Amino acid sequence: MPMKSIVCYLDFISPYAYLAFERLSEALRGISYSMRYKPVLLGGLLKHHGQLGPAEIPAKRDWTYRQVLWLAEQQKTPLMMPLSHPFNPLGLLRLAVACDDAGTPNRYVCETIFRHVWTGGDEATDTARLAALSAQLAPVQNVASERVKEQLKAHTAEAIAFGVFGVPAFVVDGKLFWGLDSLPMLRDYLLGGLWFANSTWDDVSDTKIGVVRSV
Repeated sequence: MPMKSIVCYLDFISPYAYLAFERLSEALRGISYSMRYKPVLLGGLLKHHGQLGPAEIPAKRDWTYRQVLWLAEQQKTPLMMPLSHPFNPLGLLRLAVACDDAGTPNRYVCETIFRHVWTGGDEATDTARLAALSAQLAPVQNVASERVKEQLKAHTAEAIAFGVFGVPAFVVDGKLFWGLDSLPMLRDYLLGGLWFANSTWDDVSDTKIGVVRSV
């Protein structure tokens, strides 16, 4: 089976993106693939699609945190809520982008930033912590440069063009897989699952909209 090229769109603000990232190696074990990580601004995706994030909906916020802590325990991934959430992730996203000349950080960089946020229980955007993180990762570009800002904007625009509406999102062969719970489906596709051999993937778009809710 030929090697597949996968693009992973992520934002470090998302605990689901963190949990999926930590499961990737196990979920895709035995499969020949290459992975490119592209940081995106989740807030930009949500704004484009007219959505709120789970942590922006009061009735959903506590449930989301309870669920991700339970999921972390189930998959044996260390996870502690940062002191504040949601937070402004731009500094972390730009740092990740700046760690590669093309703006696509490697797995080590993504792992280090995810764990900076989701282990330890500290403020993700604390100035001293960010400075230490930057020193550890030694970015090859100026984090505050216009080039880095434009690369992050380009990743986000590209994701929107692919129809990405949340993170984590994985795009392979023009197909979009979204969320932590899409990993088994992504694995089945990469292994040549028979379900993907028919027209079902495209046929769902033919389903008629029965009612449009006014808000």
